[in-house]
Amino acid sequence: MSARSERGAAVGPGVVPAPCASKVELRLSCRHLLDRDPLTKSDPSVVLLLQAQSQWVQVERTEVVRSSLHPVFSRVFTLDYYFEEVQKLRFEVYDTHRSGALSCLEDDFLGGIECTLGQIVAQKKMTRALLLKSGRNAGKSTITVIAEDISGNDGYVELSFRAKKLDDKDLFSKSDPFLELYRLNSDQSEQLVYRTEVVKNNLSPVWEPFKVSLNSLCSCEETRPLKGMVWDYDSRGKHDFIGEFATTFQEMQKAFGEGQAQWDCVNPKYKQRKRNYKNSGVVILSHLKFHRVYSFLDYIMGGCQIHFTVAIDFTASNGDPRNSCSLHYINPYQPNEYLRALVAVGEVCQDYDSDKRFSALGFGARIPPKFQVSHDFAINFNPEDDECEGIQGVVESYQSCLPKVQLYGPTNVAPIISRVARTAAAEEASGEASQYYILLILTDGVVTDMADTREAIVRASHLPMSIIIVGVGNADFTDMQILDGDDGVLRSPRGEPALRDIVQFVPFRELKNASPAALAKCVLAEVPKQVVEYYSHKELPPRCLSIPSQEPSTGSAL
Repeated sequence: MSARSERGAAVGPGVVPAPCASKVELRLSCRHLLDRDPLTKSDPSVVLLLQAQSQWVQVERTEVVRSSLHPVFSRVFTLDYYFEEVQKLRFEVYDTHRSGALSCLEDDFLGGIECTLGQIVAQKKMTRALLLKSGRNAGKSTITVIAEDISGNDGYVELSFRAKKLDDKDLFSKSDPFLELYRLNSDQSEQLVYRTEVVKNNLSPVWEPFKVSLNSLCSCEETRPLKGMVWDYDSRGKHDFIGEFATTFQEMQKAFGEGQAQWDCVNPKYKQRKRNYKNSGVVILSHLKFHRVYSFLDYIMGGCQIHFTVAIDFTASNGDPRNSCSLHYINPYQPNEYLRALVAVGEVCQDYDSDKRFSALGFGARIPPKFQVSHDFAINFNPEDDECEGIQGVVESYQSCLPKVQLYGPTNVAPIISRVARTAAAEEASGEASQYYILLILTDGVVTDMADTREAIVRASHLPMSIIIVGVGNADFTDMQILDGDDGVLRSPRGEPALRDIVQFVPFRELKNASPAALAKCVLAEVPKQVVEYYSHKELPPRCLSIPSQEPSTGSAL
């Protein structure tokens, strides 16, 4: 769970996570930076800090642009934007002495600004004068931040380029080429999209593959003009221009599909002066793969059903249901914590299940007729059909079940996780985004079969399935946080990592005074992301939105 999505579960009662955050990309550039180097120009980078609980926390850092007082950074900062929050940001510019270092202690401070993400988003393009730590201006130094909303982006593109027979700009060695890709904005300005690494001493370089969102590449307009520029790197920042080419994303797709994705790298000055000039080399698109990204609503509106299963703890630690102190005590005037959690979550999930029938299971009790301990039984006592009609049917089965069973133990949940996983595995085999499974486990204590549970969760992480665990009562649930992958990837006892973080653990007492709607939003906060992650990993589009692939996924243009 991300730091942002856990706020409803980790803070006080009634605090609800935002149902949806907009994604914003920030692009940075500076002008007229201070020159801290005696022999060359400064090597600037920008550090982004976010204020959290009155503390400034470093979030990201741009690449270092060597020997430049007017850097344009290619690394993009991506943030969640919440309209209802004041999100305070700080940008600090440094003359960097150790590339790749996280700490800035050895770097020279060139200036910084503080602002809110809301201010940047409102202006779209914000230019501010840099201030030194003393509060005075850093001369004419400025920083420009450009914000783009990518919430509705149409996916991302994997690209890789190479070149052949580039012009040699060096006297005693070969050129050190790098490629910059720009898009042409509506106001005719050029926006840097990506800058490759430098390939040393090579006139036929192969640059590393990279990924870029379709929104960043061409504002989701496939015919928007793009320009590639090839340079010979100079450590003093005076890069030699080799040549350029023009294209569009539409043209790139078509040419790559036809195996002819290459462009003459042209220096306009040479073209004017030299009669027989053809090019300064050739740039080749060696790989293109387009990944369309879908939202949770795309899958739901495409016909994906959410199947809801509840599993209830009937271990003896809950107390005798006939006693008013028991967590299972049925008070006609005040539903117990099991019922409150069950109804709050179930009423949300039922809107995504067309038949409104829900599996209701129990564990940790001796059940009739032989009163053997079971960790996987239908609370309606129908082994052939464990489903109940609607959430009210689950409530009635739960209340009817209580006087018929003997609360026992231990608290083993792996059998029920494995049971739902088997159903989800059958759905996985269909190869369609049609069924997703949510298992709600309500328990009053720490899981006893922790090793088996970890193994079951890791296996389930490969399936269309999410697990929500609600801790009922006042037990110490510290060990339960192990199952929630917030503090690192959950691993099986054999060391196998979970493919996805599919577990959300919430202690009910933190939301005891919250409304049912607030409780449901907190408990279900991660489900949309988990659904999208699963189907994206499987490369399955929504059923009713399925489209044929437009491009080959691998291969070379030549």
